[in-house]
Amino acid sequence: SFSLLPSADSTGAFHFENAFIRFDNLKGSRWLNRRLGKFELDNMISEKRFLFLSNNGGSYQSYHFVPASEDTTNFNAHHFGLGDNQLGMELAGHSVNSYTRYSVSLLSSNDGFSQLPSGRSFDGYATFSQAFQVGKLGLQRFGGYAYIGQRPTIALTSGALPGATPGGQSTSIAGAGFGNKSFYRVGASAQLNFGKLEVLPFYLHGYESVFLGTNTPANQPQLLPEGVMAPTWNAGFIETHLHLSPQFVFTNRVEMIRMSRQADPNTPLNKGNIDAYSVGYRWYPIMFSRAGLAFHNEYSIVKTQGVGAGATPLVDPPTAVWSNSILAGFDIAF
Repeated sequence: SFSLLPSADSTGAFHFENAFIRFDNLKGSRWLNRRLGKFELDNMISEKRFLFLSNNGGSYQSYHFVPASEDTTNFNAHHFGLGDNQLGMELAGHSVNSYTRYSVSLLSSNDGFSQLPSGRSFDGYATFSQAFQVGKLGLQRFGGYAYIGQRPTIALTSGALPGATPGGQSTSIAGAGFGNKSFYRVGASAQLNFGKLEVLPFYLHGYESVFLGTNTPANQPQLLPEGVMAPTWNAGFIETHLHLSPQFVFTNRVEMIRMSRQADPNTPLNKGNIDAYSVGYRWYPIMFSRAGLAFHNEYSIVKTQGVGAGATPLVDPPTAVWSNSILAGFDIAF
């Protein structure tokens, strides 16, 4: 089987949202299915197929967070999205009723881009989940995941060569970064059903190497400021869907990210913390097996501590930055 999904972003730039081939039931076993290409990770709570669309509510903060101390604008910007479609290969399998599922993936370290903007390492991702019926309440599923990877801390550069920056300055060579240092994301999630109410809890623990967290080249450990540590944080959300009918659903999400250790111990612990809230509803006046039309209304608000313009670095609590988004419109699927 295969999938090829062309798409365009808000600027009109064309790309392929996914493009993969899947070899199903290898050796006649449902436990052996191999997928190659660009695809969504086997997340229990999908960021591609969820019920929020506004600028703030349309992504999970927990899936894309990196500590405020990291420079995500230079060549070694190693942030990635747990919900982004990734480039690589996956081995997955499931029981006859899919109550038991697993997946193991080997991924390019470029967040789904076919080019090599920074380094040339690989990431690994693994998931496992188990579901069971609880009487009239419905199906309950619990699972865990782990994403482990590396990113370069040193740019291999060229001198005053064709394509170099004006003035003879060196420029980074794409895909030639080295001095890789590790990071990981691990956690658990669930899909719980209580009649018409669906509850989606999610938890993530994040870790970055001290070299990544302080933007320090791995071959110059003497540049590490005294007392710095590898930054860590905890993140999570609870999302609810109240299905009053198959064609009307209320949506709600509360999400929080809390730093548990800053790279620089002099930095206020709550710098970079995020609180996000989304609420809305969807009504489907048209719903067929091949197409649907939803009237979507949503409000989202996000508070981020200490990363806005004019924020004082060593003030506790840091300056909070608020962002709001509201959306009303029609969502068409076919």
